[in-house]
Amino acid sequence: MASDAKSGDSSLLAGLNALLGSAFPKTCRACGRVYQTAEEFAAATVPPGNHASGLKAAADDDGTVILECFRNCVCGSTLMDAFADRRDASADGALRRKRFDGLVGQLVERGVEAALARGELKKVLRGEPSEVIVAAIRSARNEA
Repeated sequence: MASDAKSGDSSLLAGLNALLGSAFPKTCRACGRVYQTAEEFAAATVPPGNHASGLKAAADDDGTVILECFRNCVCGSTLMDAFADRRDASADGALRRKRFDGLVGQLVERGVEAALARGELKKVLRGEPSEVIVAAIRSARNEA
C-alpha cells in the first residue's frame, strides 16, 4: 500500500515537472542530501503528515496565488518550494500545451465537452483516475 501511495505521489509530481524542473538540484539543509531531479525528489520523499499530495495553494504578499509544494526528506526534514506561475514559457512548454490541446480536440471529437475534457486531462496529469478518459480509450479501441 505504501508503494502505491508513493507511486501516486510520483505521478502527481510528474504533472508538475515543468514547474519543478527549475527548482533542481535541491539540497536538504538538515542532512545535505541532494535531489538532482524532480523524479528523484518524488521517489525518495513523502508528503508531510496527513497531506495526500503535499501541495497547498496560498497567497503571496501581493495577493498573487502561489502553489507551495511540501515534501519530507529521507531525514524527516520538510522541504518546500513556492511557484507563482504554472506556465512553462519554453519551447518544450509550448509543445506540451500543443499536445494537450490536441488531446482536448480528440476528446471533443468523441463528444466530450471541451471544459470537461480539459478537467479530465488535468486529473490524469495529477495522477488521478478519469472514467471519461478510460471510456474514450475503450471507444477508440472498439472502433479500430
